[in-house]
Amino acid sequence: MKTLTSQLERYLTVRRNLGYDLSFAERVLRRFTNFADTEGADHITVDLFLRWKDHFGSANNNTWSNRLSMVRVFATWLQSVDPRTEVLPKGLVRGKLARARPFIYTNDQVAEIVTTAGRLSSDYGLRGWTCSTMFGLIAATGLRVSESIGLDDMDVDLDEDVLTVRRGKNGRSRYVPFAKSVADQLHAYRRERKRLLGGHTEAFFLLDTGRRPTDCAVRYNFALVCQRLGLREPQVFYKHGRGPRIHDLRHTFAVRTIIDWYRNGLDTDREMIKLSTYLGHARPENTYWYIEAVPELMQLASERATNSLVAGDLQ
Repeated sequence: MKTLTSQLERYLTVRRNLGYDLSFAERVLRRFTNFADTEGADHITVDLFLRWKDHFGSANNNTWSNRLSMVRVFATWLQSVDPRTEVLPKGLVRGKLARARPFIYTNDQVAEIVTTAGRLSSDYGLRGWTCSTMFGLIAATGLRVSESIGLDDMDVDLDEDVLTVRRGKNGRSRYVPFAKSVADQLHAYRRERKRLLGGHTEAFFLLDTGRRPTDCAVRYNFALVCQRLGLREPQVFYKHGRGPRIHDLRHTFAVRTIIDWYRNGLDTDREMIKLSTYLGHARPENTYWYIEAVPELMQLASERATNSLVAGDLQ
């Protein structure tokens, strides 16, 4: 009898080979299959999912709706291998889809995050270098967390000042140019990484173990930095707590860029296409969302529209 955990390993391999980033979904699915294995269940059913939800049901319906969608995709794939598999109904858990309003960091807060991250201790001192440089890179380029983790050393071209993102969302690749100040920091990090660990490595960002950081490790270190700065409440037992997220560094980059367009009188629609490509958004509306989500941008957009109407009336 094959366990669901062993089937999950096959599923993850297939999906990764297709270019999908499953760093978050993997954690959720492993919890599900581990529960199934302890229950002695070797195939997915609606009842199994509901028992799992009842056992670990402290999260809200939005969270469980998201977990349901992850298990549904796994079950859909598994049904072709094991006909006993039940594909869970979409409405089994109803959650209200809502994007959280982004937290926009001030320039001082970003500087404090980068500086404080540099003070994180470790055996060889690479933890602070890695976290500080990665957080700064995300703030300066708007990379996704998974994209920064997935950077290989060959992807960081310090002669042309450009990143090659090969592990983008949904397998999309793109080039991301960066400023000279960013290049200087990346060069210093690469030099220090080689000094501490030596030799050629595949990954650009490494921890003291010589391994690429995991998504969980990056988010934990970011939460720890935010706790030290008072952006999150201090926690016990290595909990992350609630507060501004590392993904909000990406949001901050996008919002500051759009604000500069308005203040400099640029054509927002034309520039938005460029930003969508730079950020790796599949649809431009995902970039336009920032205007609705951030009050300052909404005010600037309203002022631009009002001025255009007035100018039209005067002609």
